[in-house]
Amino acid sequence: MRKIFKYIANHKHDFLRGLTYVVSVVIILLIYPHKGSFPYEFQKGKIWLHNDLISTFDFPIKKSEQELKLEKDSILKEFKPYYNYQSDVYTNQLKKLDKNILTLWSKYAVGNSAHPINLEEIKFFHKIDKEKQEKYIHFVRDLLAYVYEKGIVQPDDNLESQKKKDFSLVILKNNVGEESDFSDIFTPKSAYEYILQRIEALNTGNDNDKTIYLSGFFKELDLNEYLVPNLILNEDASNNTKNELIKKIALNKGMFLTDRKVIGKGEIINEEKFNVLSSLKYEYENRLGNSSQIVSVIIGHGLLVSSLILLLLIFIAHFRRDVYKNNVRYSFILLIVVVAVGIVGIVVRYDFQNLYILPFALLPIVIKTFYDSRIALFVNTVAILLTGFMTPNAFEFILLNYVAGSVAVISLTTVYKRRKLFETTIWVFITYSFLYTGIFLLQGNSLSDIQFEKYFLFAISSFLLLLAYPLIFIFERMFGFLSDITLLELSDSNQPLLRELNEKAPGTFQHSLQVANLAEEAAYKIGANPLMVRTGALYHDIGKMYNPKYFIENLSAEKNPHDSISFEASAKIIIDHVTRGVEIGRKYKLPEQIINFIRTHHGTTMVQFFYVSYKKQNPNVEVDKGIFTYPGPVPLSKETALVMMADSVEAASRSIKEFNRDVINDLVDNIIYYQMINNQYNECDITYREITKVKEVFKRKLMNIYHLRVEYPEMD
Repeated sequence: MRKIFKYIANHKHDFLRGLTYVVSVVIILLIYPHKGSFPYEFQKGKIWLHNDLISTFDFPIKKSEQELKLEKDSILKEFKPYYNYQSDVYTNQLKKLDKNILTLWSKYAVGNSAHPINLEEIKFFHKIDKEKQEKYIHFVRDLLAYVYEKGIVQPDDNLESQKKKDFSLVILKNNVGEESDFSDIFTPKSAYEYILQRIEALNTGNDNDKTIYLSGFFKELDLNEYLVPNLILNEDASNNTKNELIKKIALNKGMFLTDRKVIGKGEIINEEKFNVLSSLKYEYENRLGNSSQIVSVIIGHGLLVSSLILLLLIFIAHFRRDVYKNNVRYSFILLIVVVAVGIVGIVVRYDFQNLYILPFALLPIVIKTFYDSRIALFVNTVAILLTGFMTPNAFEFILLNYVAGSVAVISLTTVYKRRKLFETTIWVFITYSFLYTGIFLLQGNSLSDIQFEKYFLFAISSFLLLLAYPLIFIFERMFGFLSDITLLELSDSNQPLLRELNEKAPGTFQHSLQVANLAEEAAYKIGANPLMVRTGALYHDIGKMYNPKYFIENLSAEKNPHDSISFEASAKIIIDHVTRGVEIGRKYKLPEQIINFIRTHHGTTMVQFFYVSYKKQNPNVEVDKGIFTYPGPVPLSKETALVMMADSVEAASRSIKEFNRDVINDLVDNIIYYQMINNQYNECDITYREITKVKEVFKRKLMNIYHLRVEYPEMD
């Protein structure tokens, strides 16, 4: 038993990776719908390439989406919305009218009105008897009562569209519904027009009556203020009625009987055949999921899912060993795949019509940000294949999202440039639109039948790719990742730590800038991350802020402090700048990936000058090499290896007294050769061919720095 526990302890990381793999597979299987898979793929407008298909059971023929939509639209034409009749509206407005009308009448009677009136009008209102006055006021009250009794409704888009049709609605008075034609009720506008028309009809043409003066009076009274809708839409009752009507729509249009030919080999899958095949597929998968064969279905899903996830892990282990060995980075890839499958599973289960609103291209964008394009494309492929088993129209879904994801990876060269992400959203939308249009036409449809709402879904999906910024920030904080956005911020020379380095050790700061330029150029040449390299180079020597005068680039011309201490003490001060740098980096909360540059930029090499000097001074004493050796580790990535090379080359170039092509060539070759024979690059994935390219870059850059002219061949 002890041996077992010891073996597990020694291989705990392998067990964790294995456990993560198993958990991921199980979660995906739980997400998968428990139904079988139809054994044939088919598309509308294509030729049926399989043998004749004969039905082996009766199944209902489902109506197509277009048929259901037409039937739904037809039924909803008969739909009558419900409105609540609010009697208190009339009561409140009548009180308001009674108060204002008497006040205005009094003003007219003394000529104190906003409306310009003549002497005849003043006499009319002044001399009119009480009985006649009340007659006119009751006339207006009766008009108001009439329109409120009929009902005033605030028109909406639906009512406006029904104006020209025989359209009715149900008015609820005291919980009793009464059907009424829309033409028999008023809107605020039509009610006002009706009342004005009746008032103007008071003018009998008899000059003695002078009723013409009443028109101006009632206009100034502004009867429109007292016309407030008293019919209010009852949304609950209306929606319930609408849903009941929709529920009555039959989803099927007949039965397809056993032993009948569904489709023959070589036949075109037209609209009718496609509908029958879709109905057969739906019934077949549900029967299989509800039968005793469900165990076989689950086993089949298990084999497919475990194989695809295993393929992904093999790919990572083979091409990105550093990711495979890092449990956090390894687990994050599986996590994001599981989340993508889960989201698609939820949408398919509850509302597959909105499947294309999902920003699936976010997955490769996020993976590319924290890993590389190759992993992003492969993860995207595996995730799409896994989700394709769940989606209707699997071929269409896989094609659209695979190509869109690939376009996103190719077009998004840098995340930290906002313009690039915005351009990527446009390219993804164009890709979706072109591919969908091609598939739609391939199915034998015409452009006039195209479903433009799909393009709206594609536009939303593409716009949601802008969520990459907040997601990247969240994942950085949760998993300790490092994006180009953060690297760009860290590489700003106005960062507090870099400003402090410049103040305390200006020579070291200038050296770091030169190292950053050299290493960044080399990174572009061999396909490493140039922004990561530059940032790491800027911080690699921050440990020299302690005792800066002991480092050659910060030495003054008068005195060398190493002259007054032993070689061992000098070596310790020089070596300590690595450990000091790590401490400073953690104090300032630098990402671990940047601290790795500090830790590895000297690898396990030796402080050669003090080691050789000590041996010369003590020829007969056995030297403890550990005193003069950096603690390491050696570089673990191309990026850290580039900074190690650039650091050594740049530092050594400062000691050259005479600059020429041969001296620079020998300098670069000798330094990198020394590091190679001391196994400094054994743990990173840099190749000999890439090292050769790096040396060429360093030589060219150094010649530019020291202004060496290119030698042209002699002309004959």
